[in-house]
Amino acid sequence: MDVFDGHCDTVLMCHQFGGDFARNRCHVDLERAGKYRRYAQFFALFGQPEDFPGMPFREIFQREYDLFQREMAANAAVITHCRTAAEAEGAFAVGKMAAFLSVEGAELLDCSTERLEEAHALGVRSVNLTWNHVNALSGTNAEETGRGLTEQGRAFVRKAEKLGVLVDVSHLSDPGFWDVAETLSGPFWASHSNARGVFSQPRNLTDEQFTAIIDHNGVAGLNLYAEFLGEKPDVDTVIAHLEHWLELGGARNVSLGGDLDGCSRLPDGFTGVESWALLYERLLQRNYSEALIQDVFFNNLMRVVSEVCIM
Repeated sequence: MDVFDGHCDTVLMCHQFGGDFARNRCHVDLERAGKYRRYAQFFALFGQPEDFPGMPFREIFQREYDLFQREMAANAAVITHCRTAAEAEGAFAVGKMAAFLSVEGAELLDCSTERLEEAHALGVRSVNLTWNHVNALSGTNAEETGRGLTEQGRAFVRKAEKLGVLVDVSHLSDPGFWDVAETLSGPFWASHSNARGVFSQPRNLTDEQFTAIIDHNGVAGLNLYAEFLGEKPDVDTVIAHLEHWLELGGARNVSLGGDLDGCSRLPDGFTGVESWALLYERLLQRNYSEALIQDVFFNNLMRVVSEVCIM
């Protein structure tokens, strides 16, 4: 089976608690991920003042970027830092995994279009405009929830589109979401957000928001964080979110966004990256076609990357 997961916080976990990408006690390591036929992963650079007391955001970004590059070098025999879908296909062709790089919270880039250009040159191909804390670009799902994109935020989004950087609306305020949809003509995504119609949580997407993602030819990634799934969630709870989006016509617009290593609690039976196989097998048991599963697990997100990340 093939897996393309749109979000994990493994870089932060390795920075904070030690360990490496090859084998660790986190949710994601390459030994377990290597069991899949093809595996691609967006690794997020993420950190807030509470994680790095007294450290400027610029230094947080640099430290995590350096860690990511060290791990790519140390594991060059099995994984490659990729910037485009074509580079990922090249990695797969020689039996390697594909690593993509994202930034969670544009404050790590000082909410600056100039820093965004620098990050793009370093290989960043997706940016969450916000995490939970409000910044110069927008309100969030947790703070100043009624505030949308500022003029600086709109300029940042337009620059991302020009550069070929995916705009990620997970964590964004509802008004901010709609401002992104209005500002962009092409695909954007919610890398790790579930369906609010299944479980009412402000981190999840409304039906109208998911339909807007469909209209933009984007994707929304199924999040494994139990807090965003429902009461006492299990594999069938995850499938309930998938089914809700399929009912809205989203067969080409659902992907994986596990939030692994960013979760304090996973659904019953899930332990980490190896558990995507549990979801895959359960979908087969429920008579989902292998073609649909392949789209959700891999093709849909790779299509968006191929359309947006062209440089």
